[in-house]
Amino acid sequence: MTQQSSQLSAVNTAETKQAALSTQSVTLAYEQNVIAKDLSVDIPHGKFTVIVGPNGCGKSTLLRALSRLLVPQSGEILLNGENIHHQSTREVAKKLGLLPQSAIAPDGIKVIDLVSRGRFPHQKWFQPWSEADQNAVELAMQATGVIDYAELNVDQLSGGQRQRVWVAMALAQETSLLLLDEPTTYLDIAHQIELMDLFQDLNQIQGHTLVAVLHDLNHACRYADHLIMIKSGQVIATGAPNEIVTEEIIQQVFGLSCLILADPVSNTPLIIPRGRKTAN
Repeated sequence: MTQQSSQLSAVNTAETKQAALSTQSVTLAYEQNVIAKDLSVDIPHGKFTVIVGPNGCGKSTLLRALSRLLVPQSGEILLNGENIHHQSTREVAKKLGLLPQSAIAPDGIKVIDLVSRGRFPHQKWFQPWSEADQNAVELAMQATGVIDYAELNVDQLSGGQRQRVWVAMALAQETSLLLLDEPTTYLDIAHQIELMDLFQDLNQIQGHTLVAVLHDLNHACRYADHLIMIKSGQVIATGAPNEIVTEEIIQQVFGLSCLILADPVSNTPLIIPRGRKTAN
């Protein structure tokens, strides 16, 4: 191997190891209410990362910090190795898309118009709508299966369909990184699976790096290839579900006595609560 080839190999290895998004010893708080202190997490490139933990542990607060909506009291949030708060809002929006919890569309807005709002970071003052904008919107709607709803009002759609429209808007931003805050909340089980399958396709087929906050541990184990388990604002365990999900860890994080079996469909950990009557 030549010296130049060796140097290029070292550079590529370093880029692969660098996290897409990370927190470096951050303290997160709302006024005087500290949610997390000295918290460090890494979001690996090209993975589907899921953050889990009990209610009030700081999951959504962490996601708000990662998406630049919450400024840490101390420490840094790094996006592709650079402080996210040293980058402009428009530049961040070109790299990172967010599907917030319980997103609400303006009254009477059509699906095509809501998805088109994802092109905002790429437009400049007085710049006309371009063919690139149109192509990005159409591809996003095709990927999420909402192209047939283009002329319908968003408020005419079911909960699962609306979630897909919001995902399409995020995809229209053409970012490589998508953050999802409890995306399956209020959806029935069929729509939950439909949406999680879509996220898995976006990750595995289209190459998006995904980060989601989920409540359902079995969904997290089945779909994530990188899991972050949090309790009281601190990381308890991180890694692949098959490596870190144990009965002891679930007891430690959630206070739940359970059995861990192999999911017969995905061969990922399947968590069976024992319940108080069967705990012994």
